[in-house]
Amino acid sequence: MTVSNQPAPLTPDLSAKLPRLIPRSKPKLQQEQSTPPPTAPPLPAPPSLSSWQFIRPSRRILSPRDHELFLASPTYSLVLSFVFALSDCVCDTPISAIKASDLDPAVIAILHVLDLAEAILQKCPPEDTGGSRFGNKAFQTFVDGVGDAQVAWHKELGITDSHAIDEISVYLHNAFGNRTRIDYGSGHELNFFLWLLCLNRLGRLPPFTFPAVVLHVFPRYLRLMRAVQATYYLEPAGSHGVWGLDDYQFLPFLFGASQLLHHPFIRPKSIHQNLILEEYGKDFIYLDQVAFVNSVKNVEGLRWHSPMLDDISAAKSWEKVEGGMRKMFAAEVLGKLPVMQHFLFGSLVPAVDGMSTEQESGVSLDGEEAEGGEVVVMKDGMRHVHTPNSWGDCCGIKVPSSIGAAQEMRKRMGMEGLRRVPFD
Repeated sequence: MTVSNQPAPLTPDLSAKLPRLIPRSKPKLQQEQSTPPPTAPPLPAPPSLSSWQFIRPSRRILSPRDHELFLASPTYSLVLSFVFALSDCVCDTPISAIKASDLDPAVIAILHVLDLAEAILQKCPPEDTGGSRFGNKAFQTFVDGVGDAQVAWHKELGITDSHAIDEISVYLHNAFGNRTRIDYGSGHELNFFLWLLCLNRLGRLPPFTFPAVVLHVFPRYLRLMRAVQATYYLEPAGSHGVWGLDDYQFLPFLFGASQLLHHPFIRPKSIHQNLILEEYGKDFIYLDQVAFVNSVKNVEGLRWHSPMLDDISAAKSWEKVEGGMRKMFAAEVLGKLPVMQHFLFGSLVPAVDGMSTEQESGVSLDGEEAEGGEVVVMKDGMRHVHTPNSWGDCCGIKVPSSIGAAQEMRKRMGMEGLRRVPFD
C-alpha cells in the first residue's frame, strides 16, 4: 500500500465571508397589532330640543366617498364615544352588581318594550318549510307587528312628539333584522345602539343609566334576538360562519371583555373550560356569548367552528382582548362599507354636507336591497355595492343559519344524520 506524504488540505476559513446574523424586524402584522386602540372624545351633552327639526332617517353612505366623509365626521366620533362610554362604564363589573330593584324607570320601560316584542314573537309562529335551514318567511309577519307597535312603545318611554317617534323608531324597527332578506348581523345590532343613542340625545338615558343599559338591557335584547333567530332561522348578514368573529353579534365581545378586564382568575383561555362558561356566563356577557355559540354549532370545539374566537383566547390579558375589540369595532363595523351602506342618518345622528342622498343616487329602499361590499353594481334593477373578490352572496348565494341547523338536528335526533352546513 502506498502512503501519501502530502499534508491534508486545510479547511478554508469562511467566517469573513458569511453574512452577519441580524435579528429580523418585527413582522408587519405584529407592528399593526401593537398600535393603540382607537379613542373617542367624551360623549357630548344632549342638544337643546326647543326648536328641533326631526328628520326621518335615510341612507347617506352610498359610495366609498360618502364612507370617507362619514369616517371624518362628528357623527363617527359621536357613535364611537357612545359605544366606548358604554364599554368603559362596565369595566370589572358583573351583571349581578346591578340589582333589578335599583333600575331607573327609563331602563325598566325599555325592558318592558323588549318583553312586548317577545310577546309579538310568540304570536307569529314559523311556517312549515319542510326542514329548511334558510330564513322563514313568517319573520316578515313578526317585523310588521313590531312596526305597528312602534308608536305605542315610544309613548311608554315618555316620547309623545310624533316627529320624534317617526325618527327614532326607524332604528328600533331595524334592530330586529331585515324583512326582505330575512337576515341579521352586526349592522342590525348597531341599529339597536343607535336607538339607545337617540334616547340619550332626547335626555331619556343619561350617563348614570349606562351600566344598566349594558348589563340589563343588552342581555335582554340578546336573549330576544336569539329567540328570533331560533324561530325564523335568520341568515347571517354578510357572514360566512367560521371566517367571522360571530355569525350575528359583535358588541357582546367588546362589552364582555371590559367586564373581565382585571378579573382575578378568569383568563381569555378560560373560554375553553365548560365549567367556567356554565358557572360565570350568567354574570359575564363574553362568556355567555361563547357558550351560546358553542350550543348552536354542529362540531365540538372553538378551534373548529370559531377559529377567530379561538385565536383571541391566546391573548395574554383581557386588556389585549378589549383593545383588539375596540379596533375591530372601528375597522370591521364602522369601517366597512358593506355594513355602513345600511347606516341611517336623521337629525340626532346627522349626515354631513357632501354625502349622497337616496333620491340623487336612485337607489331602492334599504329593505329591498341585498347585502354588499365596495363596488356599485346592478342586480335585478337594484343598485348596491359589493367587493369584487367576495363570494357575491349579495347576488344570490344564500348562507344557511347555523342556529337553524342546530334546531333541525335536535328535531331529527335519532333519525338520519344532518348534512353539515356549508361555511359553518
